[in-house]
Amino acid sequence: MKNILSVSLLIVFVFHVSISQAQPDRWQQRVKYKMDVKMDVEKNQFKGKQSIEYTNNSPDTLKVLFYHLYWNAFQPESMMDARSRELGKRVVNGRNDWDGRVRDRILNLKPDEAGYQKVNDVKVNGRAQKVKLYETILKVELDKPILPKSKAVLELSFEAQVPVQIRRSGRDNAEGVRFSMAQWYPKLAEYDYEGWHPTPYIAREFYGVWGDFDVTINIDKNYTIAGTGYLQNAQEIGHGYEAAGTTVKTPAGNTLNWHFVAPNVHDFVWAADPQYIHLSKKFRDGLTLHAFYKIDPDKLKAIYDGFSPRVKQNMSADQYISNYRREWENVLELASRALPYIEKTCGKYPYQQYSFIQGGDGGMEYPMATLLKGAGRGVVIHEWLHSWYQMMLGTNESLHSWMDEGFTSFAESRTINFLENFKDSTPHEGAMRAYIAISKSDYNEPLTTHADQYETNAGYSTNAYVKGEVFLETLAYIVGDKNRDAIMLKYFDTWKFKHPNPNDFIRLAEGVSGIQLDWYKGYFVNTIKTIDYSIDSLWEEGGKTKIRLRNKGTMPMPNDVQLTFKDGSKLMAYIPQYLMFGSKPQDDASVKRIEFAPWKWTDRFYTFEVDRKLLDLKIVEIDPRHQTADMERKDNRLELNW
Repeated sequence: MKNILSVSLLIVFVFHVSISQAQPDRWQQRVKYKMDVKMDVEKNQFKGKQSIEYTNNSPDTLKVLFYHLYWNAFQPESMMDARSRELGKRVVNGRNDWDGRVRDRILNLKPDEAGYQKVNDVKVNGRAQKVKLYETILKVELDKPILPKSKAVLELSFEAQVPVQIRRSGRDNAEGVRFSMAQWYPKLAEYDYEGWHPTPYIAREFYGVWGDFDVTINIDKNYTIAGTGYLQNAQEIGHGYEAAGTTVKTPAGNTLNWHFVAPNVHDFVWAADPQYIHLSKKFRDGLTLHAFYKIDPDKLKAIYDGFSPRVKQNMSADQYISNYRREWENVLELASRALPYIEKTCGKYPYQQYSFIQGGDGGMEYPMATLLKGAGRGVVIHEWLHSWYQMMLGTNESLHSWMDEGFTSFAESRTINFLENFKDSTPHEGAMRAYIAISKSDYNEPLTTHADQYETNAGYSTNAYVKGEVFLETLAYIVGDKNRDAIMLKYFDTWKFKHPNPNDFIRLAEGVSGIQLDWYKGYFVNTIKTIDYSIDSLWEEGGKTKIRLRNKGTMPMPNDVQLTFKDGSKLMAYIPQYLMFGSKPQDDASVKRIEFAPWKWTDRFYTFEVDRKLLDLKIVEIDPRHQTADMERKDNRLELNW
């Protein structure tokens, strides 16, 4: 055990050195958590002690601290309860707008079903502190401020009751998993260049401080634990973690102490069940993939019974259970197929392990792990990609959820297309349609809206998951595919572990592409303005064809206009947007391209001419690759029947 721990500490040191180079000059707060927890599986409760070495790298003097106590949301009349029931009164697209997993379930929780987190004995540098509880936020009023560039030791004891699983975390989920332990500990809120972020737990999204976790969990020895970090005492634990062909030396007693360390993460999740099946697969030296799942036929049959008649017509309960089992049995093979492409397009995965864990209420990402309700291909790929676009970049999800969910959805669409041998020439078309639909609806809101403050769940979901995907595909329309792909790799390499914001992304994109993009961020992120270009008219003059385009929308764009002639030849007329102060490179050299003067955004019409007769022309099409969410695509294409 001593040798294992020393190797882990060396790995942590090397990990920190490797990520500290070539990073933007932005200070980051830093934490070192040490937690010891004792779990009572019969009462669904636990007690723990927590110590944090907190480094104030900011230039500011801190007079208060804030902690998140997430599970206090799972109590009747909580803010999460009230908000969910309020949204349930609204009807969007013919159905109640509440989150179907929450509804009024919190209101009906019994005392032994509710969740809570209680904190005792808060000390800073050994001195007791005054605290005040605001439901899911604990405010600590410091008796002595924490000075800039200094450290403090924060200590507390806590106790908690695991709620019946409602949202993300909890016990006894729909598939029968005993404990899905997300948001389970008093979590120090983040303080960054914008100040403190004590976001109450009302619905969604998280933000945390980068740091190292040292966690020991005492639990009934029949339970298998899966989660964040590296197990330090595998030869005492077993449960599939031990080295192949070795003997496990389990200590006497009815419980085991599971000891995990996790370097450079901003959260820690774990799950536990006495019936977990543990699969593992070594992907390469330094990276092992894990899967943890159980098959409870009665629970799965109950899930099947809730399916629509249409689904049941095409699949029996036995088929559903069989497919469910097969997906979990094959999840590591799926991950192994996808990872080379993910690393090629997103960046290299730097940790030593990743775990796909059955638990929770759908799919929810955490460092080195995800909680999944089933192992379908889409949810597996999506949640794993969150390792890049949240777990290793760490944007403030509450403020910029589209950079988390949307960038992940973009990468998911690309990765699924890779797994299908790139059979789809427009893998983001579905996102484009959803973007257009919300833009034409009454519940569209700008991306600057806080995640918890959307007027509808429908509005939040489309904004978070769809608009970020469209943002990246449209970016390629502006700067070129190769530039966009280079931007994504440099974005990850430059900003990993640094909490980037939209401006950071745009500045980097400008540096890679050489094109000004502040206007694009302004229109796309800060407003709900939309794109709508059309072919206005054609005519011949002096033996040349003149083509007039019209901007019917409110967001300016460059334009690719593809001309197809009767003889089968093609010509790409490229019209930069004036605000770009530059041009995108030509990625596809197979089609001749002519670049025209920039289109000034103040002009509604733009006319260009080509040296071909009008009767030679067969098709005119704006944005032939469908890289923009044009509100009325039908007037982007004109077929001429001479």
